[in-house]
This record gives sequence, structure tokens and C-alpha cells, in this order.
Amino acid sequence: MVRILVIRLGALGDFIQSFAPFAAIRAHHAHDTVDLLTQAPLADLARHAPWFDHVHVDRRPPWHDLRAVMALRRLLRSYDFIYDLQTSGRSTRYFHLSGMKAWSGIGRGAQAVHDNPQRRVMHTRARQRDQLRHAGIDSLPVPDLSWLARGGPVLPAPYGVLVPGAAVHRPAKRWPVERYAALALRMHARGLLPVIVGGRGEGGLAATIRDTCPDAVDLTGRTSLLELGGVMARAACAVGNDTGPMHLAAALSVPCTVLFSADSNPALTAPVGRHAGQVRVIYVRDLATLRVDRVAATLA
Repeated sequence: MVRILVIRLGALGDFIQSFAPFAAIRAHHAHDTVDLLTQAPLADLARHAPWFDHVHVDRRPPWHDLRAVMALRRLLRSYDFIYDLQTSGRSTRYFHLSGMKAWSGIGRGAQAVHDNPQRRVMHTRARQRDQLRHAGIDSLPVPDLSWLARGGPVLPAPYGVLVPGAAVHRPAKRWPVERYAALALRMHARGLLPVIVGGRGEGGLAATIRDTCPDAVDLTGRTSLLELGGVMARAACAVGNDTGPMHLAAALSVPCTVLFSADSNPALTAPVGRHAGQVRVIYVRDLATLRVDRVAATLA
């Protein structure tokens, strides 16, 4: 049996953007072993997905730790072919570490090198589709996400999800939390229960929103990624910054409004929905200038 490894480290949004490539690789290797190398925060979600036989956690060994580096090399070399969907400096160093040619990625000398000169200006999904074409996989199926839509707390419907957080080190990606609070009031007045999601460190944002809209439900830090999938799947809509949970909502067919600042480029990284008009992107250079009326209008 052929042994296949997929490398996808990245953040949550990047991981979700790879759902269709994961499904394509699994279908192409239906009778082979397909494993994944990923980061610890994503491992549990990956283990529940239907695409992988085993999930390995990348411990990111420092290069001076020769024992750990050689263990990683042995792991890589135990596979017959590797799809590097991360295509980062680190994962390309893994290519060189392995000494293998049976590799899809950007490392020079790889059997299926993705050398498209336009790859840096392609949306993540388009880039990965093109990379897999170079490796002999011609189409990306629409992945079945029923496994992701079942879990989590069942909340009173209808409700709308708010995602006020984003990476702490990139504050320009955050719409001011006071605007989310004002939006929560408008949602509630329209009969939508506002539900706030995010990581443990974003509880303060939820508290600010609930100070203005006490009926809002705070789920920050209270769901696993798998459980968050169920919460998203049952939502009437979702509004949030350019961050992982919005990619989750888009993948699950939820009507989404995603807010972008000049800190990131929606042409390269915007969430991808399942049907036309499902995902609405609002792009302004400075999110502090974005009015609540404009965002609320997308919920009509």
C-alpha cells in the first residue's frame, strides 16, 4: 500500500481553505494510506475529519536538536509521496531535510514542483488547485462537511454569530468592539440572538458586547473547533473580522459578512463560500472608519 503524507500547518483559516484539497487527495488515493502533519491546535479537528488515517503533530524541533530533527527526517522518509500544502520556508526545509524527490511543493528539485510564477498573487484556493494539477490531481470536489456540522451546544434559533477577535499581534484586523456591541443590539431587535465566539483570550471583547446587549450569548473559550463547527452550521448569519472562524462559517454555507482592513488582502485570503452571494466582503483601509449601518445593511 502506498503511503501518502499531507503537510498543512498554518492557522485555522489556512487549514479550512485546504478542506477541498484534502478531499481531493483522499479521493485520488482512495486505496492508499493518507496521513497528515499539522500543528497541535488543529490535530483534534483533523482526527475527526474523514480524510486522514493518522494525524501527526509537528513539534517544530529546533535545528540544533539533532535527535528530534533526525526523528522528523525518518518520519518524512517513511512516506512514498508528500503533498506540502503549507509551502512555507519551514515546510520547504522539511523537503530538503527529507532528501526526497517524491514531493509536491515549492522546493526546487521536487518531482511535482509548483513553479507557477503567479503563485504569490493567486488566492489560496486557486494556488492549491494549481499545485495539485501539477501533481496529477485535476479537480477539487466540494467536501462533505456533515461531520463538522453536528456538534456543539444547540442554541435557540434564529441566531447570528459575531466574531470580534483576530490575531492579537495584528490589531488593525479588528473592527472596534463597540461597533460589534451596537450591531448586536440591532441583530437582537430584528429577532436574531447574538452569539459571540472566539478564543479564551477574547472574553473581554464578549464582555464589552454584553455590557451593551445583555441578551447576547458568550461562547468565547467555551467550544472546541469541532463544537464551533456545529454552532456555525446552525447560524442564520455570521459577521466577523478576517480570522479563522469566519472561514469555518463560509465553508459551512452560512451567509457571512467578513471585514477586511489594509492589513490583509481579500483577493488572496477571503473566505470561500459554497454559493454565489453567500460571502460578502467589506474592505476599508482602516476598520475604525467602518460604520455600523454599512455592516447591518448586509444582514437584510
